Amino acid sequence: MIAEQLDDLWLNRMPGDWQRSRIRNVATLSPNYSHTRPSSDELCTVVPMEMLSDDGAIDVSNQQPLVAISTGLPLFEEGDVLFAKITPCMENGKGAFVRQLPTRYAFGSTEFHVLRAGSKVDGQFLYYATFNPVYRAYAAENMVGAAGQKRVSSRFLKDTRLFLPPLPEQQRIAAYLDASCAAIDAAVAAKRRQLDSLDALRGSIISRAVTQGLNPSAKTRASGVSWLGDIPEHWQDGHLKRYARRIQTGLTPPTDTPEYYEDGTVPWFAPGSFESQIDLTEPRKLINERALSEGVLRMFPAGSVFVIGIGATIGKVGIIADEASCNQQIIGIVCDHRMTPRFLAYQLKIYETVIPGICVATTLPIFNQVQIGYLPVVVPPVSEQQAICEHIDAKLAESKKVVGVLEAQIATLTAYRKSLIHECVTGQRRITEADVRRADGCPSESISLHSANQA
Repeated sequence: MIAEQLDDLWLNRMPGDWQRSRIRNVATLSPNYSHTRPSSDELCTVVPMEMLSDDGAIDVSNQQPLVAISTGLPLFEEGDVLFAKITPCMENGKGAFVRQLPTRYAFGSTEFHVLRAGSKVDGQFLYYATFNPVYRAYAAENMVGAAGQKRVSSRFLKDTRLFLPPLPEQQRIAAYLDASCAAIDAAVAAKRRQLDSLDALRGSIISRAVTQGLNPSAKTRASGVSWLGDIPEHWQDGHLKRYARRIQTGLTPPTDTPEYYEDGTVPWFAPGSFESQIDLTEPRKLINERALSEGVLRMFPAGSVFVIGIGATIGKVGIIADEASCNQQIIGIVCDHRMTPRFLAYQLKIYETVIPGICVATTLPIFNQVQIGYLPVVVPPVSEQQAICEHIDAKLAESKKVVGVLEAQIATLTAYRKSLIHECVTGQRRITEADVRRADGCPSESISLHSANQA
């Protein structure tokens, strides 16, 4: 039997044999010590926000004597529920059921709410109810505070309405979700490892093709450069500047002249435009042509190769299909007739891992246009460069299709996990002992798309 529709958007409907309640009726918010207070030298676990994951895992490796722990941190113990109250941690799902601790007591971030389950609610069930992504979206709409520092208030959390089945059913639901979520998480992790393997394979394809060519029987010679190794005997090699007509950084038009940034038509790239592929398609801004006419913008022709020369993404490489500009963090390279731009861009992908290790060590890593010019490069005949690029393009296109399939599967599994939790803690899906046994015996490899697609 299903009860009437409720006004809580995240709850929807309740099974007729469940009871309505609120968190404040079944759990204590900000509980105190359940046993004797610790002495000043007793070790306690300390869990800052960064040691709490988005999927309920807690790093409990940090222990300190009580006297060394800042006052005012919320106390928690085994069996308690943690709920991150600040944006965006709350929306991301940071929280946990505290299954085990290496110490009697623990202290967490001041941005945690701590709930201690009473006799009417199972702690693991309470965790899943507060982890429920549908509930968290509802809580996000009711946060208080300034933008960027919004929080779920104690009052809102305490007044959160719950659907409560009998305690044995709560425990059954929690056990089922433990097993099901663990299997889903393992399946997602396996697919992410496949993505990592594909990423490494793409790097290997590029590196092998641009340093060894496509003819495995070609005679080779030593390049003299460790990361290039032996190269085909008929290839040229030398410093990049020998094969470039221009190597120059970009410019940023003064931001105190807003007219430069109004009604822009000139593509302007910055480090944020760079992704894993070499083709740059998303300029950070479109700049007004006035900036160009007044000499505060630097243009590069179609086919120019861009390399980030400063900052956290130093060494990343891209190529522009049309005439464009870039900021001063980027070095633009215009190739001469002996070097095709796409071949150079692929070859410079090798340097994405090399440049961070050889750049100038300052507050920010820097690799300037002079240093770029002295990078060793290899130069096959132009026709061979073009064939190599076509080979790499084809291989990467195949890889991209596989990546798309894996990413779609991850998205399906992630969405299924969310809907499964919501359905279970609100009674839309009833869990039997047989369901728990099946979930416990279900290997991670079998979760999956069949179950997710049935949801």
